[in-house]
Amino acid sequence: MKIAIIGGGAIGGITAALMAKNGQDVQLACKHEDIARMASSEGLKLSGFCGEQRVRLRACAEIEELEGPFDACLIATKAYDLPDAARRALPLLKPDSLVVSMQNGICTDRLAEVVGEERTVGCVIGWGATMKGPGDLDMTSGGDFIIGMTDGEKERLEPLRRALSAVTETVIADDILAELWSKLIVNSCITSLGALCGLTLGEMMKRRDARDIFLAIIGEAVKVARAKGIDIPPYGGKLNYFRLMDGDGRLDNLRRHLTIRVVGMKYSRLKSSSLQSLERGRPTEIDCFNGYIARQGEAAGVDCPVCRCLVDMIHEIEEKKRPISADNLAAAHDMAVRKG
Repeated sequence: MKIAIIGGGAIGGITAALMAKNGQDVQLACKHEDIARMASSEGLKLSGFCGEQRVRLRACAEIEELEGPFDACLIATKAYDLPDAARRALPLLKPDSLVVSMQNGICTDRLAEVVGEERTVGCVIGWGATMKGPGDLDMTSGGDFIIGMTDGEKERLEPLRRALSAVTETVIADDILAELWSKLIVNSCITSLGALCGLTLGEMMKRRDARDIFLAIIGEAVKVARAKGIDIPPYGGKLNYFRLMDGDGRLDNLRRHLTIRVVGMKYSRLKSSSLQSLERGRPTEIDCFNGYIARQGEAAGVDCPVCRCLVDMIHEIEEKKRPISADNLAAAHDMAVRKG
């Protein structure tokens, strides 16, 4: 396949580099001229789970500089940049090209509005990465890709699955929307709440008020999923949201708190990606996390007051009307308790 990757951050850059190293015909559009020059000359610097290495590949700063047409286009930008990137990529596509949403949250609906549902591919990224500096990319954890067409088509995805397998194990999902929901719920808890309070996951999970909010978010998402008939698979094959939220007794609530406390201990140093965006002066992707749950809830007749509250509070932080502070947990917790 001839493949374009748009977005030279940690996920896009590592994906492009490992595919190029494996001999795939890949071009990278990475927005920043200095990173494009580095990728094309000395190469992107990779570390972590993918090993210490430098990989050279064809790269440019602007999408319009890519040399198409392409069989597939992987868009690894922030969610709010996805529609514009997809529109700019349209002249580079074939009628049957595949376009992959590699964002956190669920953005396949926004992508389909631009490129059409028959081209739209959802992708769950099960591995972690961070950018240590321009062109210096660290694969922080292992994991797989899960891909799927929003219209349920599977046969067309096999060449793309083979290409992505150069990066990590890649699986074609029977129901990509359900898989995306599973990752969405985790992001809506960890990423959004971390942006609100400025704490790491481990610090948050030591606090009863933060755990109450986590559970309220999961509860709202589960109610929306049930109303829409979405059978969400366990996250990572282990965290079963439906089972977690079953039961109203005191022991059931204790079990829930213990479960997410263990998650917090396992990933105690995890820092919210939305918090990192705010610290760089950039907006978050809250509208594709908790905002998506709230909108889907409204359409299904399920009220999601905690998710709406978090969306409003984080937008206030983006607008400099509210500081990032652990004190923000009190207001969100009041909403979670009233809701419960």
